[in-house]
Amino acid sequence: MNGEGEGAAAPGPLAGLKVLDLSRVLAAPWATQVLGDLGAEVLKVEQPGGGDDTRRWGPPFLEDGSERPDAAYYLCANRNKQSLAIDFARPEGAALVRRLALQADILVENFRTGGLEKYGLDKATLCAANPRLIYCSITGFGHTGPYAQRGGYDFLIQGMSGLMSITGRPDGAPGAGPMKVGLPVSDLFTGLYATISILAALRERDRSGQGQHLDCALLDSQLALLVNQGMNYLVGGAVPQRLGNDHPNVVPYRDFAAADDYVIVACGNDGQFRALCQLLGLDEMAEDPRYATNAGRARERRTLELALAKAIAPWKAADLLAAMAKAGVPGGPINTIDQVLADPQVAARGLLQAMRRADGTALTVIGYPGRFSRTPPSYRRAPPWLGQDTEAVLAGTLGLEPREIARLQAAGVVQCAVPRAARQDVELPA
Repeated sequence: MNGEGEGAAAPGPLAGLKVLDLSRVLAAPWATQVLGDLGAEVLKVEQPGGGDDTRRWGPPFLEDGSERPDAAYYLCANRNKQSLAIDFARPEGAALVRRLALQADILVENFRTGGLEKYGLDKATLCAANPRLIYCSITGFGHTGPYAQRGGYDFLIQGMSGLMSITGRPDGAPGAGPMKVGLPVSDLFTGLYATISILAALRERDRSGQGQHLDCALLDSQLALLVNQGMNYLVGGAVPQRLGNDHPNVVPYRDFAAADDYVIVACGNDGQFRALCQLLGLDEMAEDPRYATNAGRARERRTLELALAKAIAPWKAADLLAAMAKAGVPGGPINTIDQVLADPQVAARGLLQAMRRADGTALTVIGYPGRFSRTPPSYRRAPPWLGQDTEAVLAGTLGLEPREIARLQAAGVVQCAVPRAARQDVELPA
């Protein structure tokens, strides 16, 4: 499936739902993009003049050197949305957003606790006016507790949550020290948990007819994603440490150096381990009772891994991985980003989607990963320019006359952008 701009697409499973997106940066925009991919109508409200901070988080930029380049960072989380540039710090702008909230099913925001109250856009005000509204707040630490007023950022949360304490090379190894994950996973996890929570609240609203407030925090979400490492401590009492690429529970489950590259070996059960040993000519190890179970292999981790490393070293990586696949032993390469995006499996799954902005500018995005047999996700709208849809939404959704929209724009309450393909020689407002 290739999404070519704003063409017609089959309605997704969330078609008919209206989302008002007051968020910026990543965690909350990630949630609203997922809702948009699944068919919801998403109205993204941005500050006139600058918009979402990530529009400027480059290079690289799409259309670098143009009058309004957008950074790749912004493009990764803002497809299937319409952009409205409304200054809701002004009373008239806040009034417009309140009118939009009356028609919304879902509102998503990521302002600091209490930050929207002065604009009359807080949960109490909007949920009283629209009792069916599902109002989702995403913050660093949630709306309760001693840290509720603090700002939260992904890097900060990766450190505070314990994630960095278990990520990186172990003490004594070259390059030892805590390390953040190479992606803002705390933001992304929170966006996904927010999406799950929104869908659950929608299901409950089907029964009760009532919306509710959802309080989603980066620290809470990252803590939930400590999974086995968190439970290892709660059950065993030992504080997990950094292990590099070793697995804390499963052996062998790490990278090894082949003759020309690194390979990953991931034996999840005893049979796979025996098959690996037979493949590598380590038949005695396959039959050794010390290595017969994962618990035994964990106790003898270093002896076992040294033997495997010696046996793997002469192999070429591609030959070993092919032999492992034939033998039923899970393994794979350590791809660079360009390599995985060119992988035939990625092509077969349709994960790269071609889109076009309203002026015809082409871009490729990484699509929604789930597969639906009847109501698939769609790629209807390329990430919009700032204010690209302000005029259309104010006129079509709120019924404002052109003269009133022009007045609001002249007063700086809203910003309306005209796609270059449609504007001909018309100059954009400064």
